[in-house]
Amino acid sequence: MSYLTNVHHLALTVTDVDRSVPWYERVLELKEIARREDAESGIRKVLLRAAGDAFSVVLVQHPDTERGDFDERRTGLDHVAFGVGSYGELKEWEQRLAEYGVTFSPTKASRTIPGAAVVVFRDPDGIQLEVWAELDS
Repeated sequence: MSYLTNVHHLALTVTDVDRSVPWYERVLELKEIARREDAESGIRKVLLRAAGDAFSVVLVQHPDTERGDFDERRTGLDHVAFGVGSYGELKEWEQRLAEYGVTFSPTKASRTIPGAAVVVFRDPDGIQLEVWAELDS
């Protein structure tokens, strides 16, 4: 049997790719790799990739996207969590988010995964994003 080896990409519906792409590039240091705009359907997609090809994020704008606020309590996406190598790197993320004016919760111990810590923030559409690290031994 073949086993899954990783997450190839994650696709997020956004209200405006032209607003979201620069935010993801600046704040998360993702790089735009490809863009597709389908005139017939009105769907716009932008593929962003992390350094070292670790993962990709696709931002998708549908012409008829409901413009309501993101709510992790609805069925579907709850949040997206990215990993870093240490508690010190989480503290660097706090500084980075503050530098870009992104509201975030300070680093705190995870209530879900023992031995981990997390910084929580939201993208321009309110999608909850997190940066995680195992606590230094």
